[in-house]
Amino acid sequence: MTSPEPINFKTHFVELFQTALDALKISEKLPAIELTRTKQASHGDYSCNLAMHLAKTMRKNPREVAQNLIDHLPASPILEKIEIAGAGFINLFIKDSAKQSYIKHILTSKERYGSCNYGQGKKVQIEFVSANPTGPLHVGHGRGAALGASLANLLKAAGYTVLREFYVNDAGRQMDILTVSTWLRYLEINQVHIPFPQNAYQGGYVKEMAQQLYDQFSKRLVQQTERILQDFPLSATEMPITTDAELDLLIANAKKILGDDYFLIHQFVLKEQIHDCRNDLQEFGVEFDEWFSEQSLFDSGLVTRTVTLLEEKNYLYIKDGAKWFRSTDFGDEKDRVVQRENGQFTYFASDIAYHLNKFERGFDLLINIWGADHHGYIARVKGALQALNLDPTKLEIALVQFAVLYQDGKKMPMSTRSGEFVTLRELRHEVGNDAARFFYAMRKSDQHLDFDLDLAKSQSNENPVYYVQYAYARICSVLAQWNGDLTTLEGVDTNTLSNPGELSLLQKLIDFPDMIEAAAKECSPHLITFYLRELAGEFHSYYNSTRFLVDETSIMHARLALIASVRQTLSNGLKLLGVSTPVKM
Repeated sequence: MTSPEPINFKTHFVELFQTALDALKISEKLPAIELTRTKQASHGDYSCNLAMHLAKTMRKNPREVAQNLIDHLPASPILEKIEIAGAGFINLFIKDSAKQSYIKHILTSKERYGSCNYGQGKKVQIEFVSANPTGPLHVGHGRGAALGASLANLLKAAGYTVLREFYVNDAGRQMDILTVSTWLRYLEINQVHIPFPQNAYQGGYVKEMAQQLYDQFSKRLVQQTERILQDFPLSATEMPITTDAELDLLIANAKKILGDDYFLIHQFVLKEQIHDCRNDLQEFGVEFDEWFSEQSLFDSGLVTRTVTLLEEKNYLYIKDGAKWFRSTDFGDEKDRVVQRENGQFTYFASDIAYHLNKFERGFDLLINIWGADHHGYIARVKGALQALNLDPTKLEIALVQFAVLYQDGKKMPMSTRSGEFVTLRELRHEVGNDAARFFYAMRKSDQHLDFDLDLAKSQSNENPVYYVQYAYARICSVLAQWNGDLTTLEGVDTNTLSNPGELSLLQKLIDFPDMIEAAAKECSPHLITFYLRELAGEFHSYYNSTRFLVDETSIMHARLALIASVRQTLSNGLKLLGVSTPVKM
């Protein structure tokens, strides 16, 4: 039984059970028919608990119901036998020949193996990273980047049309702080000394941008201390600037005395930081289809239009001169300001407008990957969508917990504003892209991640990415020693693959498409890391107990076809995670 498109076992069995339900004339609404992989070969390949769900409806013992279902199952070309176990579980045993037929399918499908049509071409937008362009990306951003990129790959493999988007916060106060921070460092180069605010950006990258400003504009941007510190106390030249109010006054003065040159500096630092961010992510294997500017929401008038729409629907009220959104009507802990008393829109207002823009672009599903500190933001954003008569269920938000780095058993510090932080670039240079991408994806996004730098660099079986890549490299070595034509393995007789280790490895390969569908359904790339580690473990055990280049040609070719299928599946899985497949290690 050899076919390039073998039966999908789970789908096939679900159809069989549905036929049995129809024959039994069960019309009541039941939960979806579920099949689970058994943990022991003696219990079959799949188990179904449908009889337990039906027992109350049919007023029979679950084991009796199980027998009724079995009696009404149509004949199946892949089913070896069926057994009733325990309280009424139905265990399904698949013919060895049906499993063996998958090898040709895997080898001919190549990089397409595992892909499915679960998404049916629906348009999904994934917005991730979206870091303020105010400094280098840090290790926390790296986790969101790895998860977002892997999820995008996963959804694409599951049949969705995917757009990857980075939301550039180029219109807010943080960019003003970075602009003034860079300008003050530029003034220092020109011997104009202003007390550097403690709450400004301190990192060395700010001094580097200041030097670039000096190299490009020489003394053009220099202003006198008295003008810069106008409206400050006389002692301001000697006292540190510590409060947000003082920093905002410094920003206002800079805008007033620099005029158009302030915008020039603002655009310069914005361009530099976006360029650095883009390069860092590209080197990390993370690409975006769209870099969406927050400022464009203001320039297009969408923020104003959004606030007007909320006002027309009576979801806004005025208090202390500001406009407030009634977010408590939608489960938020308090109402939120969308427009301040000075007429300026808040970040929340632009965020509502951004989500309105997403809906207007016609996506079927929106996925935001946010830091865990945005947890309180979910209710107000979804509430705003509901207020605009948009479907909030189309928006899914994955919260990403922080990644904590450990080296030599010690926790490493992390603080953005002070400049004392580990950048994503430093992490990548320390452990390599592969380890970073794999380690970041190993936990569900809402779980804390302890990133062990020493483990990530180790060449041992305890290092999960090394363990998986080593399986791939081992297969490459065997196939290189064979030195035959790989395409000939697509049509070999695989009936000799009948020992328990081989059948277990075959079943693990067969599980791959179901794993992709499950991971896509749950938006959980970590399931792929679990699967790859298990597949690598099955292969290493097989490798350690088996000779491949044996004298009997039929056995040799069948075993080589099996491990070539393992190699293809490992490659496809690692590609979803953005991890490379080294031929030698």
